[in-house]
Amino acid sequence: MKYLAHYPANIRQQAEQLLHTQQTTDWFLQKYPNAHTHRSDRALYEFTLALKERYLRSSAPISRVHYDDQLHVVDHALGMHRFVSRVQGKKLKAKHEIRICRLFRQVPEAFLTMIVVHELAHLREKEHNKAFYKLCCYMEPEYHQLEFECRLYLCHLEQFGALWQA
Repeated sequence: MKYLAHYPANIRQQAEQLLHTQQTTDWFLQKYPNAHTHRSDRALYEFTLALKERYLRSSAPISRVHYDDQLHVVDHALGMHRFVSRVQGKKLKAKHEIRICRLFRQVPEAFLTMIVVHELAHLREKEHNKAFYKLCCYMEPEYHQLEFECRLYLCHLEQFGALWQA
């Protein structure tokens, strides 16, 4: 239950009960019958740019979006936003890169959207503050519910394995 550690005790108990009785499998498959279709890095990049264009048109450009085999959920949460600055001659070049943990190649589109929205919000807000979460909710109104369900799925994944296959 490490993915749900910061939730209130009553929520954790309900989640534990669902996992213990193995009801999460049916619940997830009923609510999210299919995984998303953005399996390649190219498709993920296009999906991310479409969200950025819709909600953060004036933000800095993104140079790369990809699934990362090296990214581990526990160490780096669900995704990672990197900002790299380099001096080239007299100019300062800045690049934004988004990495998504590879296990999210096979999840419902709602979970992928929540993760991408989170990483896109870092283009404007570096810290996880009130403005950051307000921006996340602007881009995905169900952001907090999806984050909880995604974390519940990670607990399910640890105990029972993946639900959606390629």
